[in-house]
Amino acid sequence: MTTLRRIVRASAFMALALLFIPTGLVANPPAGNPSDEYGIRIARLKYGGGGDWYSDPSSIPNWLNEFEKRTGIQTHAEEKVLRATDEDLRAYPFLYMTGHGTVRLMPDEVEALRSHLENGGFLYADDNYGMDKSFRKLVKALFPETELEVLPNSHPIYHVFYDLPGLPKIHEHDGKRPVGYGIIVDDRLVLFYSYESDIGDGLEDPRVHNDSPEKRELAARMAVNILMYALTQNALP
Repeated sequence: MTTLRRIVRASAFMALALLFIPTGLVANPPAGNPSDEYGIRIARLKYGGGGDWYSDPSSIPNWLNEFEKRTGIQTHAEEKVLRATDEDLRAYPFLYMTGHGTVRLMPDEVEALRSHLENGGFLYADDNYGMDKSFRKLVKALFPETELEVLPNSHPIYHVFYDLPGLPKIHEHDGKRPVGYGIIVDDRLVLFYSYESDIGDGLEDPRVHNDSPEKRELAARMAVNILMYALTQNALP
């Protein structure tokens, strides 16, 4: 994509995002203190079960830094950590979860998260290796009548800002091909699950996993697409 086309696309999506950002996704500075940081913010979902919900700590700040740099849309780089039953969950429509090992929510947390997703929320779950089995059980509890479905490579989430051939493979894991799954409710993608890819590891500081620049760039592009898609999917044809 040429520089001019990047500028045009970034400007168009910045306008769309400002029109379609759900209420509360922008963290506003306190009155009388305009120097405080504000902008698009990501909330990390805290869960039980023993999995490390806190893994890849540098991924969210790097993700939001790249998003702002590439799209021109201001971000709030400090993540917010939430449980599904926290009172201010509705103020953070974009939720992110990752980790190794078991993912478990209590029944009241499942109900709260389901309500959040059905009422405008979006969950991005990134398999950091080892969470797949328990995460699929969680999805079944969340949406017992809806199956995780493979999103084809033609899905807008792979093309909304960058044109990607599909979900990139960042880490080896079990050597399987990466697959992007989704849950669609009332014609809206409410959950995106990246399996055997590990986007979060590719977003971490370079020294953490020693990923190649090419892998890191693919992870950044996919992460930008995911957040942009969540912001603008209601405006897409």
